[in-house]
Amino acid sequence: MTTQTLHASCVSVGGAGVLLLGAAGRGKSGLALQLMAHGAALIADDRVILTRTGGDVVATCPPALSGLIEARGIGILQAVPGGAAPLRLVVDLDQVETTRLPPKRSCDLLGLSFDLVFGGAAPHFPAAVMQYLKAGRAE
Repeated sequence: MTTQTLHASCVSVGGAGVLLLGAAGRGKSGLALQLMAHGAALIADDRVILTRTGGDVVATCPPALSGLIEARGIGILQAVPGGAAPLRLVVDLDQVETTRLPPKRSCDLLGLSFDLVFGGAAPHFPAAVMQYLKAGRAE
């Protein structure tokens, strides 16, 4: 079993995890909070443990951070821990999408390939990520 810990945030929708990557201050926790406001469950904030289990990479939270998420300017908030979930999507907040209809992108984590989207400043971005997790992207 291969394991990796990342400086990231992660939430799940219907059992599908989305990993939020980016440098400090890029908005990982903020996007996680927006996704949670749309019904996502918190897996982890600040540190995410990824474990390769067969054909999945499963995201979990370090025990000391379980049920906690930072809200910049407010403090550390409590949330119901969402438990483990297999990853289905990666959002890279270090990259900004500038294309109206971007090409399909992917990234590799622990030897598996995952759909990748770049961050977006549009107000609908969190809702679009939710819909992506619920139904996928049309080809």
